[in-house]
Amino acid sequence: MNVQALPMLRFIDHLGEAVEQLPAWADATTLTQFYQDMVLSRTYDNKAVALQRTGKLGTYPSHLGSEAYGIAIGHAMHDKDVFIPYYRDMPAMWVRGIPMEKNLQYWGGDERGSDFDPIDGQPCRDLPFCVPIATQCTHAVGVASALKIEGNHQVAIVTCGDGATSKGDFLESINCAGAWNLPLVFVVNNNQWAISVPRELQCAADFLSEKAKGAGIKGITVDGNDIVAMHDVTLSALDRARRGKGPTLIEAISYRLSDHTTADDATRYRPAQELETAWKYEPISRLRTYLIQINAWSDAQDEAWQQECKQQVEKAVENYLAIVPQAPESAFDYLYESAPAELNQQRDELINKVMRMQGGHHG
Repeated sequence: MNVQALPMLRFIDHLGEAVEQLPAWADATTLTQFYQDMVLSRTYDNKAVALQRTGKLGTYPSHLGSEAYGIAIGHAMHDKDVFIPYYRDMPAMWVRGIPMEKNLQYWGGDERGSDFDPIDGQPCRDLPFCVPIATQCTHAVGVASALKIEGNHQVAIVTCGDGATSKGDFLESINCAGAWNLPLVFVVNNNQWAISVPRELQCAADFLSEKAKGAGIKGITVDGNDIVAMHDVTLSALDRARRGKGPTLIEAISYRLSDHTTADDATRYRPAQELETAWKYEPISRLRTYLIQINAWSDAQDEAWQQECKQQVEKAVENYLAIVPQAPESAFDYLYESAPAELNQQRDELINKVMRMQGGHHG
């Protein structure tokens, strides 16, 4: 089944043609910025995969094909809103002010990559990546409850993949959000594959957004490859929550153009023809085509921006590789306020082992 043929909110189709009148906010300047951000995030993604393949990064989950989804969310949120991401959300986190090298640091196995520095002098309240499936949805309910109690008209956005919607954590969270009328937006990146399990085996409903009905909240399905539609529906959901009208469940139809992670081989379960077809609907080329048609972008500008993106990404990689690793025994230092004696003994044993390996020197 061609999921792109299903009825969903869309402004620009895969051919780069406007099929509906664009919202007032969608001027050429804004859409050009969105396009540049998507290209930058894809450049970063390609580099991150290369770093993993050369042993300079750990297992990495590519966001190839999800650029519109992430960039749209990041730009729609207010500074003091709270983002609760899942593991494929680097584009949104980058727009929110998290440097690329922090993302690389995390996937390089350094938990300090989850410790976000103040952004523009303000504490960052966004949560770090959540790798366990759907558990971030329960965290989001707690965050949104706190925001409601604070009464400052701030909203939480939580994201997940299509596979997460089959978990109890997700279903309990949307139910609780509806019952408590929380300022919370759920965004499902329906990229058609939960690792090797296809969407049609996940749920018998036509749309995952239909799960919202049981929770008594608003649900909508949007073309997640159309950044205009994606941004517009996110703006509307945030405004609705900000006005006390309750949560929204957004289903963004996209496609995972990569392996699930760099530890996966999607050719073992995904038909090559399906992937080939999906590339025709990817988000970046359609927006580039549209911008060129309205004379807001050119091939020369595109080539220059591609080079700029490579330079920015290489700088982030340099910063990442220059980070001095923590001492191995630091793994013991943040578990307990007061460590038990047997743990201190294990810590000392580790230090002695490292010193022997390093010939008596320990940094």
